[in-house]
Amino acid sequence: MGQRFIQEGTGWRLGWDDTAPCYKGLLGGVGWALELTEPEFEVFCRLAHQVTQSMVAMTTELMEEERLTCEADSDLVWLEVEGFPTDYTLRFMLHTGRRGEGQWDGQAAEQLVQAITHLTVF
Repeated sequence: MGQRFIQEGTGWRLGWDDTAPCYKGLLGGVGWALELTEPEFEVFCRLAHQVTQSMVAMTTELMEEERLTCEADSDLVWLEVEGFPTDYTLRFMLHTGRRGEGQWDGQAAEQLVQAITHLTVF
């Protein structure tokens, strides 16, 4: 039997359905949701972790009022975080197939990334 879940908080939603034939992953925000293929979802999760870790790593190099922008890209997904290491927006765009994009602000982005770090589907 496949794994299925939906996690959500204020302004974000993250889902997975191992039994779905094509679109196994789900990303959502306020008023929108987009299903992703397994490779898109895996790359999104990996890049989200990567760019937020980069933000944290740069904390010691910044003055308090300095904002950062970090991007990561693959053949499938482009991702960007922008703001401060503890308060940032997260945006993504799908490069393939039906394409799509989404964004989370402040608290939603941080909670979404924390939820991603606790995934056990891969």
